[in-house]
Amino acid sequence: MTILQQNKQYITENIAKSRDDGRKHDQTREISIETGILGKAEGSARVQIGKTEVIVGVKVDIGTPFPDTPKSGVLMVNSEFSALASPEFENGPPREDSIELSRVVDRGIRESNTIAVEDLCIEPGEKVWMVFVDINITNHDGNLIDAAGMAAIAALMSAKVPKINEDGTVNRDGEYKGSLPVKDIPVPVSVGIINSTMIVDATKLEEQCIDSRITITTTKAGNYCAMQQAGSHETTEEQILKIGEIAQKNGKERRLIIEKSVKK
Repeated sequence: MTILQQNKQYITENIAKSRDDGRKHDQTREISIETGILGKAEGSARVQIGKTEVIVGVKVDIGTPFPDTPKSGVLMVNSEFSALASPEFENGPPREDSIELSRVVDRGIRESNTIAVEDLCIEPGEKVWMVFVDINITNHDGNLIDAAGMAAIAALMSAKVPKINEDGTVNRDGEYKGSLPVKDIPVPVSVGIINSTMIVDATKLEEQCIDSRITITTTKAGNYCAMQQAGSHETTEEQILKIGEIAQKNGKERRLIIEKSVKK
């Protein structure tokens, strides 16, 4: 048996009693958030949860609206898993887990109506603001979805809308017309289940042991706005209700950290 197999066996057999790093089952590792780290982006943030690190950059540009929504701006979320972040990642086309991460973060922002796309209209049917949220994984030690979700909203909250030059182009000289209209702070909280024991903020090794993972995104009001499950293990109604309570509690705590970081 390899050392990795031994570690996984130890975690699986002992998770009900204690976690390998001594944390409580519902405890998140130390969170660090820094905004305004990318000079060329309209908004940016770096989030560290333990050893996991994610950097998000927000770019704002002028584009053409979709034909079926002529008065709505465009929001797009993409993620990149750098090979430097983990031996498991490879350069090339987007991985399945990269696509999943983008969708979960995007869904939380959209369903909470954090960015009212109608407010991004410049000329109906002609010009709208397009907001690009680019997620970059720089170090992977578990719980990428939560780190990416927090980094995305922190970057959006710190983002500015550029002024438009007289010729209709975007001013890239650092002149802004105001902040991006952010109306909420959706925060995802992922809960892993190992042998019926629920844990928050799983490390990379713990994630290799989980039977299933449920991510619930909550708003400032504590309402659920998005939910996603991964894994084939059947989840009971009782477990889902408990995870919802955990998401509300941890989401509130993380939201305070985000708000403080953006105000600095």
